[in-house]
Order: sequence, then C-alpha cells, then structure tokens
Amino acid sequence: MAAFFFSLLALTALAGAVAVTALMAVARRDPQSSAAAVVADLAPAALPLAAIIASTAMFGSLFFSEVLGYVPCTLCWYQRIAMYPLAPLLGVAAVRRDPSIRPYAWVLASSGAVISLYHYVIQWVPNLEATGCAVDNPCTAVYVREFGFVSIPFMALAGFLAIMALLVVPSVAAAMTSGSDSTATVTG
Repeated sequence: MAAFFFSLLALTALAGAVAVTALMAVARRDPQSSAAAVVADLAPAALPLAAIIASTAMFGSLFFSEVLGYVPCTLCWYQRIAMYPLAPLLGVAAVRRDPSIRPYAWVLASSGAVISLYHYVIQWVPNLEATGCAVDNPCTAVYVREFGFVSIPFMALAGFLAIMALLVVPSVAAAMTSGSDSTATVTG
C-alpha cells in the first residue's frame, strides 16, 4: 500500500515536471499567452513546492528503509546524499523567500537525477552495472515495481526532475516580466 501511494506521488511529480516544463516553453515563445500567466503565478510558490517535494522524498526513503526494512544500496545512498540536504535548504529558502539557493539546489537535484536515472536503468538491464555495488545488497535489486515500471530510483528521479523544473520557474517568469528574450538561467 505504501509503495502504491509513493508511486502515485512520484507519477504526479513527474507529470507536474513535464507540465511545468511545457508551460515554460510556451511562455518563453509567447510572453502574452495564458501559459505565461500560469508561470508568473507559479513563480512565488516554486520554492515552497520544491521544498515539499524534497521533504516528501526524504521521508519516503526513510519510510522504505526504516519502516519497511528495505536496505539502501550504494546508489540509493548517493541519491539520499543529493536529496536529503534539499529538504531543509529549500525549506529555509522558502520561508525566507530567498531565491539565492536555486543554483546550489539545482546542482544537487541534477546530480541526484543522473544517479537515479543510472540506477533505474541498471535495474532493468543489470549487465550495465559498473558501480561495483555490494554483492549482498546489489544496486540491481528491485524492492518495488508498481504499475510495472515505478521503482524506488524512478520515484527519486521524478522528485529530482520536479524540483529542477520548479527551480527554473522564477527565472523564466522574471525573464518574461523584464521583457528579456534571453535564455533563463537558474540564478538568483
């Protein structure tokens, strides 16, 4: 039941990341569109939403390991190293309304996304594993596979992608407001 719930959250986060990315693409092409209005409205909530996603991912991974007893492999630990600091950092930044955290958080989230993607791929194609994970706790082990494809690394990847998308929203909104047609960056 818990795996099903967290799988639904991951799919929701992924759908949100795709939707936000599409809205930003449309908004950048047409700053007068309704997509631009949605991006502008979303900008103030981007940091709090990213903090909620990071916190949910952190508590979810702790639930899987500490309550359900799923032992984290080496790659799981690397993903945790990227996700766990995001929860308090984004939380504090959201409370303080401090956008200066965005480039640092983006580096953590993108690093975690790369690790999650690799971990997800080797779960499907174990022969590709090149990390040297422990024999008694291989990174190719699959504890969860909801809907036939959602595993724990997939859940982490969805969280990282959603956080990354949300971290870019304020830059796109600011670029539209200033009338600039330069590319948006993840800067404060």
